[in-house]
Amino acid sequence: MKRNEELHAVFKQGRAALMPYFTLGYPDMQTSLDIIEACAANGADLIELGIPFSDPLADGPTIQRSTQIALQNGATLAKCLAGLESLRRRGITIPLILMGYINPILSYGLEQFVSDAYSAGAHGFIIPDLPPDEAAPFQTLCKQSDLALIFLIAPNSPDERIKLVTEQSTGFVYLVSITGITGAREELPQDLQEFASRVRTFTDKPIAVGFGISTPEQARAVGEIADGVIIGSALIKAVTDTPDYARAAGNFVRNIKNAMELITGENT
Repeated sequence: MKRNEELHAVFKQGRAALMPYFTLGYPDMQTSLDIIEACAANGADLIELGIPFSDPLADGPTIQRSTQIALQNGATLAKCLAGLESLRRRGITIPLILMGYINPILSYGLEQFVSDAYSAGAHGFIIPDLPPDEAAPFQTLCKQSDLALIFLIAPNSPDERIKLVTEQSTGFVYLVSITGITGAREELPQDLQEFASRVRTFTDKPIAVGFGISTPEQARAVGEIADGVIIGSALIKAVTDTPDYARAAGNFVRNIKNAMELITGENT
């Protein structure tokens, strides 16, 4: 099965897909790989792998701190790709999406990055500071390698922007639940369902919602209106300052997945 086919398959299971985010290299590379492996073993359908960057504009304080620590401990783009390859050697087969910013990728070399990411086992990319109307070279390389390039839509996006993003995104469309940065929040936006419905009028591609989802109850609610649920800051908070990072990550993901599976149980 091709990479994009494998990615599409996770959204065709009769329920929303769970997509945790975790920063590669936090608190160190080996531990981050253990955490990601635990997420995969405890119900993650696909995982977003964060590439540390010194100026992560879309990320809130929790993810910013994790990326700063990863950078201080020597994380680089090349080491992140090696980490991805290591995850595949460990037997992780679910789709893995690299999330990073465009400057390090351009410094690495765009064509080389896409090639190396494919060889390491990536299924696609999320680049928050790469707008779709400036992404043609990246899109061409991704298409040639059968890798997804996923763009973000904010709640205040006008219809013409939603149309552009949904047309250009491959794999799925990333809905930002709030106007702002990542981070756990006590409540979901009241207009989230309306936002998701508006986006669906432009596309039949899967939509996944991220930013601000932190509890099993919130994940369950989002899973009722979206095809995917993305959780990052809350996962990082759950493992930080615990004696066993991987166990904490596995427990967190399993609790979220159990809550989301209640949706399917009630609807059958």
